[in-house]
Amino acid sequence: MNSAMPSGQSISTQTTSTTPIRINLGCGNQIRDGFFGADLYSCAAANVLCDINRPLPFGASTIDEFFLDNVIEHVGDIPSLMRELVRAGKSGAYITVITPHFTLASSWRDPTHLHHLSVFSLDHFGKDSVRHYTGGGVEIVKRRLSFGGGLFGLLGRLLFAVSPQGWEKHWCFIFRASTICWVLRVEK
Repeated sequence: MNSAMPSGQSISTQTTSTTPIRINLGCGNQIRDGFFGADLYSCAAANVLCDINRPLPFGASTIDEFFLDNVIEHVGDIPSLMRELVRAGKSGAYITVITPHFTLASSWRDPTHLHHLSVFSLDHFGKDSVRHYTGGGVEIVKRRLSFGGGLFGLLGRLLFAVSPQGWEKHWCFIFRASTICWVLRVEK
């Protein structure tokens, strides 16, 4: 699925009605088997060129799965992107989001990162109390926080397992995490 898409052809014309449509959004040069690549720049993995800071070029309720690997921290307006993912995703579609935890030095080192996220940042999109401006429509199915190796990584994992909120409130800058991975499900 990583060949260039002919001009005027859409993703839906390259699949059958039973083939799931899966999008690697902000793919860069990362080719993922079974996924169409979508990126702002023409690159090895991009089948579709699009700006994720604008409405996505996918019809409503057409996508089965989105994959965003180190992308969301570059987005100017995360609530707008989440609304677009929910709009384009089918009911039950999965959205996988991978990003550095805010305690990881590379989260701050990259000058193109606009956001530095907490393990709880995407919880916001499932809250009914803020649905009027976030759009809602997602449920967190899974969340995983990765740590480095060694004693500090081991202690960080232990403290996080005992109390994720306690670790992030009191211990996260001592026992630093590396990567957050969420799997969300679209609810319509």
